[in-house]
Amino acid sequence: MSLHSTAAQLVTLAAEGGEHGGNHESLNPLFVGGGAFVALLLLLWVTTRFNRDR
Repeated sequence: MSLHSTAAQLVTLAAEGGEHGGNHESLNPLFVGGGAFVALLLLLWVTTRFNRDR
């Protein structure tokens, strides 16, 4: 597979993806972003609990 044919296939795939929007109907961006934020805060809290010597 050459670089040119791979690039052509990726362009075709990207053009087809524009019709669907890329988002699933059940995914709410606010919920996903809020969940990621809460998960990162939880990881930060766990990290600071294990690093008490500083």
